[in-house]
Amino acid sequence: MKSLWETITQSNPVPRAAFHGRLATVAINELAGGSIFGGQLETLRGQSVLLTTREQLGTALALVELDGVARRMVLCTPDLDTEQLRFVAMNARAQWQLTDEGGTAALPELPRLVLSERPVGEAPVRRASETTEWILLTSGTTGRPKLVSHTLESLAGALPRVAAPGAETVWSTFYDIRRYGGLQIYLRAVLSDSAIVLSCPQESVQDFFLRGRAAGVSHISGTPSHWRRVLMSGSAATLRPAYVRLSGEVADQTVLDNLRAAFPDSRIGHAFASTEAGVAFDVNDGLAGFPADYLDGARAGIEMKVEGGTLHIRSDRKARRYVGADTGALQDEDGYVDTGDLVELVAGRYHFRGRKSGVINVGGLKVHPEEVESVLNTDPRVRMSLVRARRNPITGAIVVADVVLTDAARTDNEPETARIKSELLEACRAALPAYKVPSALRFVPGLELTAAGKLVRPSA
Repeated sequence: MKSLWETITQSNPVPRAAFHGRLATVAINELAGGSIFGGQLETLRGQSVLLTTREQLGTALALVELDGVARRMVLCTPDLDTEQLRFVAMNARAQWQLTDEGGTAALPELPRLVLSERPVGEAPVRRASETTEWILLTSGTTGRPKLVSHTLESLAGALPRVAAPGAETVWSTFYDIRRYGGLQIYLRAVLSDSAIVLSCPQESVQDFFLRGRAAGVSHISGTPSHWRRVLMSGSAATLRPAYVRLSGEVADQTVLDNLRAAFPDSRIGHAFASTEAGVAFDVNDGLAGFPADYLDGARAGIEMKVEGGTLHIRSDRKARRYVGADTGALQDEDGYVDTGDLVELVAGRYHFRGRKSGVINVGGLKVHPEEVESVLNTDPRVRMSLVRARRNPITGAIVVADVVLTDAARTDNEPETARIKSELLEACRAALPAYKVPSALRFVPGLELTAAGKLVRPSA
């Protein structure tokens, strides 16, 4: 496959797409006359490089310039601490650290190159000679991430090369483009010559949506938790996108219905993908889960099966391997990747029940937090919830829940608060076996999200 720059310019000799960052906007065609590396791009040929910029804009431009030049690009998010970054550098055999002003702390053992804020000087001769590895990190909240190896072909081989018909498409995403979900949106935009509005974790939802409206955002993606925060913020009316996309977490019926109410004229879809398995499918019928016939034979070159209760995927979009020591096998002997996502067949449709690793063990009985959250979130007074384990000397663990109420439901009246709590627990008792019903429920002002936009799920 050609390099990213060659692929972009082959279809569009004068690309119109642009990256809208929080602090600046840079058009891709500016790279035709300059480089964010100044005159040093060729220095990085055949090298393994860490991309450790604070702002996504620097990474967005560097990916276009480095693909086909660097041997390996490692996409590092700003939430990595020094120990994690050093672990990543060691396993990736990094030779350079590329950053911007205010980027991740320097690793003294690596030469460091600070990127220009926008293309400067003369454009280098963009000759591609390397098949560049794109190294993504798994999105665990603690500990050392795994390094997952992709190529441009595995990441973008099935993505469209032309813009959607009709009005001009402008993409945006709550995701960081250095995560798999955000990178998919980034590649969709640049390969179809569409602009993209990049997010910033320091920015409020309202400010992000105002930037998006100014740029004409028509397509936008995020996790269900991202979208619940939008609904909580009251900012939904700021944008009127043609397409709203969810991925990264279980998209239950309540969040889909709430988004339909907030964006009545938008097409709303949810997708399943993972860093290791790649993109598996989109669902656009407005219903949670996915039809069982998705498992009947290959669909667009993707095969799926359910084994041991988890979804397994085989396709050309999957990652090639893990990078580094003691990482284990990425796929089984038949080429299937075990996603670790539990699914259950109900009335001809598979529904996601959560992560296999996230099951709460209550006296030997299994509780999927997402199943309980789905019941709580059904109540119109609940904006989002988090179900977790609490240690118990008798059963090993019990189920407890943190709940964020809508603004309209919040009250300082203690009897009213107690009544809402009682009604939520009664709804759980009506829908769930006794061992799945939260033993304690508390109301909280908000819930923490990981850098990947997923709920932070602490262990018991």
